[in-house]
Amino acid sequence: MTKYARDEFDRVPETSTRQGVHRAVAESRRGRRLAPILAVGAAALAVGLVAFLFLPKLGLSSAGNTVAAVSAEQGGSSAAASPEPAASTPAPSAPVPSAPAATASPSATTSAPPAPTAEAAAVDKTQPVAIFNGTTTGGLASRVGGTVSSAGWKLGTLGNWGGVPQQRSVIFYKGAAQAANAEALGELLGIQTVVDSAEFQLPLVVVLGPGFQ
Repeated sequence: MTKYARDEFDRVPETSTRQGVHRAVAESRRGRRLAPILAVGAAALAVGLVAFLFLPKLGLSSAGNTVAAVSAEQGGSSAAASPEPAASTPAPSAPVPSAPAATASPSATTSAPPAPTAEAAAVDKTQPVAIFNGTTTGGLASRVGGTVSSAGWKLGTLGNWGGVPQQRSVIFYKGAAQAANAEALGELLGIQTVVDSAEFQLPLVVVLGPGFQ
């Protein structure tokens, strides 16, 4: 028992349904918190039911469409592949008269005359060839001149070389027009050194150097 005297607030019956204000506020807050959770749960349940009831039907229909598409593709490929044997069968019946045309080609090739080389057409043996002896061997210029003349060339001056001593035999030519003639003389005499020079008035000058045979 308390030490205080009873007042009007102590006269509330024990079976009264009245509650404190803080309890009513707390219960209203709990109701507000549970409402979104219940709504989300109901939505998830509805989605699960829809997925369970309708997705299997959709899967079967898509599988049926896929099988139908595959069968259609196989039928189209077989239909496209079937004409190939029919197209390949007429190949053996190709015209045979094309063979005589091949036999006529050898006669055409044999009848054509061989074309002259550019070097042979460019060589002009009417150009005078001067030959000088740059060695100590006497009469070498005359001997080489006989070889050049026998090959059909026109001889020019024959004598001893009075210019700068040469270490080897050289053929001098004047201008690009005489290059082919100088090359031809080099092959005839075995001289590999051919020089374009404007110091000589003659078109072709052969200088026999040491070691010439």
